[in-house]
Amino acid sequence: MKNFKIVFSFVLFLLFGLSNAQKVGVVDTEYILSKMPQYQEAEARLNAQIDTWQSELQNLQSEYERKRSAFESEKVLLIGDQLKLREKEVMDLEKNIKTTTSLRFGNNGEIAKLRTSLIVPFQDQIWNAVKTMAEKNGLGTVLDKTSNNVLFLQKRFDYSDKVLDILLKGNDKKEKTNNKK
Repeated sequence: MKNFKIVFSFVLFLLFGLSNAQKVGVVDTEYILSKMPQYQEAEARLNAQIDTWQSELQNLQSEYERKRSAFESEKVLLIGDQLKLREKEVMDLEKNIKTTTSLRFGNNGEIAKLRTSLIVPFQDQIWNAVKTMAEKNGLGTVLDKTSNNVLFLQKRFDYSDKVLDILLKGNDKKEKTNNKK
């Protein structure tokens, strides 16, 4: 579905772009970011934090494996409350590992939030620079080579509303036809 959207967007872009002879530019945001020392420093700090959290998680995992193994080997010797206490201790460690993994490394975890807070200021700087460059060079559209995204588009070259009008008018005609039946 994603590939279809990309291909469809590209075909529409070509059709409308060629008919209006707009100038198109391409930038490589990864290359730009790689040349920004502030970004490299922030990325290094983030990676250091990730390494620290991974190390903590590995330590938790090692402790869990050690306690689980000890519990399994001593299980037959334990009775009553001792058995329940040791089993709860192992289960709590397992739960702690899952919680920590989710909180730190999950989709909405601390790493994702840190990465977003790291990248957004640089994205804003790049977007402003792209907009300035596009206006100075008379570009109608600027594409990002890295992500196949349109970074800048002059409003006059955006045909989204016209396509939407065609689609909505098509739906109106279908509804009128259905209402007549």
